[in-house]
Amino acid sequence: MPKKQTGGKPPKRISIDGIGGVFISSNDAKALSNWYAQHFGLTLETYEDGKVYGMEFKHRRLGDSSKVDSTVFSISQSKITLPAERHEFVVNYRVHDLAAFLEQLKADGITIDKTEDAEYGRFAWIRDPEGNKIELYQPIE
Repeated sequence: MPKKQTGGKPPKRISIDGIGGVFISSNDAKALSNWYAQHFGLTLETYEDGKVYGMEFKHRRLGDSSKVDSTVFSISQSKITLPAERHEFVVNYRVHDLAAFLEQLKADGITIDKTEDAEYGRFAWIRDPEGNKIELYQPIE
């Protein structure tokens, strides 16, 4: 449950501040990446021995144009055969202060499935009310 505020304005809530990436799992990552390259004009690089195809859309940070952010677009070979009726698609949301954001979510009764630190940032995963996986990401500054 959210904390109750006594008098005055409610505390400012932490929010996501961008989309860190879009991640598509595919039964045939190479064919799907070729489709996106041909029809959307994307230049995708190959990673992990041809199991991942991706690129970054670079953009200047709002409020501080001296810094550059990026949004990742990635197609990965699925580890299992995905059924036709349900494919996996993950949107990665960028957050400035992941620890504080997770505390806010916990206070709202949202379960944090997992957290992980990597050399390029911190991650956490939750699910929306319909069970869709959501990835939260705080880049290393």
